[in-house]
This record gives sequence, structure tokens and C-alpha cells, in this order.
Amino acid sequence: MTTQIFCASTLYGAATVAAAIDAGLVRPADRRILLISNNAAVPEVAPALDTMPGFEALRGRFDDVLSWNAAIEPFHPSGWSPRPEDVPLWERHLRRLWGLGDDDVEFTVESIQVNPALAVTGIFMGAAVDVYADGLMSYGPTRIKLDPLLGTRVRRLLHLDLVPGLKPLLLTEFGVESQIIPGDTFRRVLGEVGAVSPAPKVPYDSPALLLGQYLSALEILTTEEEEELHLRMLRGAAALGHRRIVFKPHPTAPARWSRLLESEAGRLGVELTVLDVPVLAETLYEQLRPALVVGCFSTALFTARQLYGLDTARTGTGALLKRLTPLQNSNRVPAVLAHTLLPELETGRTRTPGDPGRLVTTLGFMMQPRIYPHLRPDAAAYLEDGVTPDEQQFFSRRKLTVLGLPGGLPGRLATLSRNPALRRTARRARRLGRAVLR
Repeated sequence: MTTQIFCASTLYGAATVAAAIDAGLVRPADRRILLISNNAAVPEVAPALDTMPGFEALRGRFDDVLSWNAAIEPFHPSGWSPRPEDVPLWERHLRRLWGLGDDDVEFTVESIQVNPALAVTGIFMGAAVDVYADGLMSYGPTRIKLDPLLGTRVRRLLHLDLVPGLKPLLLTEFGVESQIIPGDTFRRVLGEVGAVSPAPKVPYDSPALLLGQYLSALEILTTEEEEELHLRMLRGAAALGHRRIVFKPHPTAPARWSRLLESEAGRLGVELTVLDVPVLAETLYEQLRPALVVGCFSTALFTARQLYGLDTARTGTGALLKRLTPLQNSNRVPAVLAHTLLPELETGRTRTPGDPGRLVTTLGFMMQPRIYPHLRPDAAAYLEDGVTPDEQQFFSRRKLTVLGLPGGLPGRLATLSRNPALRRTARRARRLGRAVLR
């Protein structure tokens, strides 16, 4: 007996898994389980995946829908993993709880670098693992150095072809091959989800659609900065002549953000509808056919462009890239892709690089040089060929110097910059300078 367990924390992720099944990318099994995880900060007050509008369209593809939260309560899915000595006990417990018996178990998980994927695959040590990408992060490097006992069990990476011609970098350090989920199959699944989702109460056709991401919750932006980002979206859309605008807030974003937008819309003389139903952006693409989709660096911008053929625009990515820390931040590659491939809302300008693949390879090496040392020659060659002025902001001279890459400080100055004593002195001087400014 073979049991396949598909782990999902979002409706978008569950739809991705469903599309992979429909496309024949998942081999037959005796039993299929959808294991849902509610990773909200307070799961008790956030809607679970299986209660969200549209989920019923996906349920029939699985024999059972189980809850990871219920299995490990009172622990939080994002912060818990078993102690090594408790792993055998947890496997016996879960096999009994989920009725697995002695079945061979296979996992398909998202975000392999973090819990709950790390926890559940760590409990079933002998299980084969597939990874699916539910966004743009798969194009970037693996964010941590995975235990080889896990990395070598990963058979493949399933992903949508959101940036044609660009191959994911995720997990390539283990030789994992990527496999594309057909876009038409994914869109058909999303159509099923939209058909059973409540239609948004929007009194007009083809509006401009603004996408909120709630970046302040990730401490990437402050609350005030994110409020201003949404206002920039509204002003930019209005400046392009859009008089009917819909704002889709993040499900957990504060309600007062919507009130600020409504006030600004009144000042600008445009009609604004703020959605209060938690539906996928792709469902809105099906139902509203927006004339323009505006966001920062959301994956939904790329599904709008690639799968639905909609006009898109991004704003705020330049300032955001300056704020992303540390360099290894997994949002960096998605933000760079949005910044370089999507038109800017205010100017309409697109900063398309000559070769996005080489750009991402170079970024991947700089972000994780210890995981991807074999990428050094490719990164050096790209930098030696000369990056455009727009691309200069992606490459810190300090990091280039530390890694000994073209564009860093030359010769003897580079040696000085790697001197531990000098670097400690420089750090103390920066701390002193900040203290004086405060």
C-alpha cells in the first residue's frame, strides 16, 4: 500500500497540488491525503484552509483532509519540530492517528527549508519527498543548508512556469530536477475554485486591481511605509486614467488601511471597492477581467501576466530592495524579478535584463556562496561582462569584495576589507555613529 501525503497551508498551494495531480505528474497511489496547516500567528482566530471559499472544488482529489495543527496541538506549526530522540515515537503516533499502518509514505511539501515541512519530513525519515513551489521563491537559492539526509530524499521540484525560460535554483545543490506544471491545467483548476467561490460585489467591469501583501507583518516595511505603498498604487492607477479601482487587501491586514485608501480615493475622484471576501487573486482575474493589476512583488502579478494575459505594473520594489536584510532574505529574488521584468507603475518603464537566468544565478551565489560554490565562475563571468546601471543596486560592493568578485574593491584594499580586526573596528565605529545620531 502506498499513501501520498500532500502538505498545504494556502488555497493557492492546494490548487497547485491539484493541478499537478490533474496533469498526471503524480503517480497513482492507494490513498491520497491533503494535510493542511494553518500557519497564522494565531491559528485559532484565522480561517483554516478547508473552510475557505472555493476549497470544495479541490476536496474530491483527496481521500482524506487532515489537520497538522490538530496532530501537534498545542504546538504552533511554524515553530515546532520534534526532538531527535522523539522522532520514532512521533512516527508511530502519526501512523496510528492517520491510519497509515505499514504503508509506504510519500510526501509532497512546500517550503522545504522551514517548518512544518521540515518537521513532517523529519518524522518520516524513510519517505520520498517531492517539493512544489507555490510562488517565485523557487527561482532563488535554498535559504539554509539542508541536512543531506533530507536533501538527497527530494526527487523533484514541481513549479509553474511563471518566468518562461528561467529554471529554479532551489535544491539544485542536490541535483534535484524541476518539472513544470502546465499553466492551462492550473488555470482550469483555478476556474473550478472560482466557480464555487462567492462573486465579489463589484459594481463595474474591468477595473484596475490593487494587490496588498502585508509586508509589515514580515518586518520588511513599517506599517506607515506599507500604508504609503498602497496609496502609491492608488495614485498611480488613477494617474493612468483608471476611475474604477478594486483593492484586494491581505486577509490579515488591518482594516484601517482600507479606510485610508477610501479617503484618498474620494480626494482623487475615483470609485474604490475594497473586497471583504478572502478569495484568490486569480479568482478575481476570472471574474473581473481587470484592465490592470498593480502590486509590489506578489506572485499574483506573474500569474496575471503569464497565465491570464493581463496588463501588470509594480511599484515600490526599488525602495524595498534597499530594505531587505540580510542579503540571504528569500524575498530578494522575487523582488528583483518583479523589479526587472514588470513595468513600473509611475513611468511604464521595464528594466528587462539581457539574461534573467544569469542575473538570478549571480544573485543566488552571492546570497548562498557556501551552498552553491560551483556557481562562482558563472557569477564572475556575468559581473565581468558588465552589469547595467539599473542592476548595480542588486550587488553590494562590500559583498562583492568579501567574495572576491568583479566589481569589489581592488587588490590590497580587498585584503584589508577581509581583515577580521579591521572589520571589528569598522562595526564598532558604525555602532558608535548610530548611537551619536540617536
